[in-house]
Amino acid sequence: MIGFLRNIFGPSADFNQLVNEKGAVIIDVRTSQEFNSGHIKGAMNIPLQSIDQHIEKIKKYNKPIITCCRSGARSSAAASQLKGKGIEAYNGGSWNSLNNVIR
Repeated sequence: MIGFLRNIFGPSADFNQLVNEKGAVIIDVRTSQEFNSGHIKGAMNIPLQSIDQHIEKIKKYNKPIITCCRSGARSSAAASQLKGKGIEAYNGGSWNSLNNVIR
């Protein structure tokens, strides 16, 4: 599974290192209802459609951001939006897969 993620996201996206060494913030961009049905411990829920409203708050974290969702599509869009605003952001893909990678 880790090899699969690295093939998709590239070798620079070591999510475990980003979280444990750099204090990355995980943002789950699913709806509140989806988030409440299960999520990564400590993840923040900001649905994709409202991510632009939270840009300044996210910038204040001054940490890498890892986005996740159900399948990786919404998290990819969110990571692109954040990168476009000058934020170090990575698409973590599916929250289930990301949860299995982070130790």
